[in-house]
Amino acid sequence: QVQLVESGGGLVQAGDSLRLSCAVSGPTPFSTYSMAWFRQAPGKEREFVATINWSSDTTYYTDSVRGRFTISRDNAENTGYLQMNKLKREDTAVYFCAAGFRTSRLSTAYDYWGQGTQVTVSS
Repeated sequence: QVQLVESGGGLVQAGDSLRLSCAVSGPTPFSTYSMAWFRQAPGKEREFVATINWSSDTTYYTDSVRGRFTISRDNAENTGYLQMNKLKREDTAVYFCAAGFRTSRLSTAYDYWGQGTQVTVSS
């Protein structure tokens, strides 16, 4: 069974940085998967944030985070990351990591999901 566990969320001030981690375990090698980050703010639908393919040579970002967030992965450590810089209040959300066999902005492309980690940005 594939498991994803996020960590690194917290309460920060606008302008601060956070790095989220997503530890992946299971029978299929982590390097097989594309992985992504999505987020869901209170009262809103889950939205795409960033994705990275298995070899890290393809990444996509939603416009609102491009230039501030960086997605990366360490296949040897079975872990994905989301470095978030210059955080804004509107980045406040629960952040979910996801793994699947396609590199896509669509949540339906991902087969496995973590439980989420809360990121709260105060002004």
